[in-house]
Amino acid sequence: MELPTSFEEFDIVEVRFKGGRKDFFRNINRIDLTTGDAVVVDVPNGHHIGFVSLKGELVRLQMLKKKVDNNEEIRTIYRIATERDMEKLNEVRDLEGGTMYRGREIIQLLGLKMKLSDVEYQADKSKATFYYSADDRVDFRDLIKKLAEEFKVRIEMRQISLRHEAGRLGGIGSCGRELCCSTWLTDFKSVSTTAARYQNLSLNPSKLSGQCGRLKCCLNYELETYMMALKDIPTVSRPLQTRQGDAILQKTDIFKKMMWFGYRGDNNWYPVPVARVQEIQEENAKGNVVEMLLAEAPEEPKQNEFVAQVEGNLERLDDKYTAKKKKKKKKKRPEGAAATPQDQQARPLTAAAPRQENRQEPSAGDGAQKPRRQKPFKNRNKGPREGGEPGEANIKERRDGNRPPRERKEGAAPHRQVPAPTPQAGAAPQQEAQDQSQKKRSRKPFRGRKPDQNKPPRTDA
Repeated sequence: MELPTSFEEFDIVEVRFKGGRKDFFRNINRIDLTTGDAVVVDVPNGHHIGFVSLKGELVRLQMLKKKVDNNEEIRTIYRIATERDMEKLNEVRDLEGGTMYRGREIIQLLGLKMKLSDVEYQADKSKATFYYSADDRVDFRDLIKKLAEEFKVRIEMRQISLRHEAGRLGGIGSCGRELCCSTWLTDFKSVSTTAARYQNLSLNPSKLSGQCGRLKCCLNYELETYMMALKDIPTVSRPLQTRQGDAILQKTDIFKKMMWFGYRGDNNWYPVPVARVQEIQEENAKGNVVEMLLAEAPEEPKQNEFVAQVEGNLERLDDKYTAKKKKKKKKKRPEGAAATPQDQQARPLTAAAPRQENRQEPSAGDGAQKPRRQKPFKNRNKGPREGGEPGEANIKERRDGNRPPRERKEGAAPHRQVPAPTPQAGAAPQQEAQDQSQKKRSRKPFRGRKPDQNKPPRTDA
């Protein structure tokens, strides 16, 4: 969008210097400036370098706010700063730290009650401004002579308040952000403790004071909002009279319109709405004593059956989609059916068929010992042996030790027989029960031992 040809931009711009100090200068040469440009401006007895902070019609409004007249006293802008000008400015700023520390030593030697907070050199190094703060009036005529002899420049002493001092030094406030006085706040208004009382803040100086040692400027930010909200809250100058006793005001929640009361000798606080407090005050003014602080709560209307049914359906629908999906169970293949190619791919090559386990219920003679899993036999499903029944009967015979002898082939070595240990005459009944339980345990070879260790010692006949 192009500006009309008859439009003329306001020829005054706002320039910012070190420490947030701002001043107005006239752009008589009609230089094309942009916010943030470094410019060389005219100052008494020399020139200085600043940065453009505001331009256009907003400068006119800012001048009206600060009550600055548009007259011939406003100085001019020379040009945009070059690289050589910025190098000189950086060289001058490097001298400010050493000058400030040396100035503090001279002040201490003279015994003056003042605090030197900052030093600012002019860009042409013709003047140095010393910013200080003091509680009383200070005679610094001797100090100026000492400083002029020490630094060979023209000295200017400028007294500032503690708030301006904190703004020049900068820092982080208790809110975690940079100080308002060092970023955007330029006009400092008086802050009193009544602002903290209206906002129900504790009158603790350590919490209400800022880095400058004065009350925080942010106490005035929300004061008007609190003043508007306090119009609807009644003033409780004396306790409320009830049958249970006198209720004393303890706390007020301004924005929730809730007031908390407590009885004498009772540590509990009871929340009472503002409307109810006004009713109690009106009854007490008539000489009546109310039964209790809070009126009886009205019964809640019964919920419509259709609404309850719809809400229940919605809850079940939510549970359906939020629950975890159950894993699909594989259908068992009937016996004798051929395996599909999908089953052959899913079946691992080295997997063995699952073994069926028989568990024996504990008998009365086994004591407290739990039954253990028995090792299945290979010939469980085979036919009956001599004098036995098929299936589980053969397993029972093996467990009881009544296994029928196998027929030995010709040329085979005779079976080794291990003699059973004979119980002693004085053995306790617990030992007999323990021996019986050991007999009923499954015999799993090679459990934690090498195969050679399971063999009994060989005896030469």
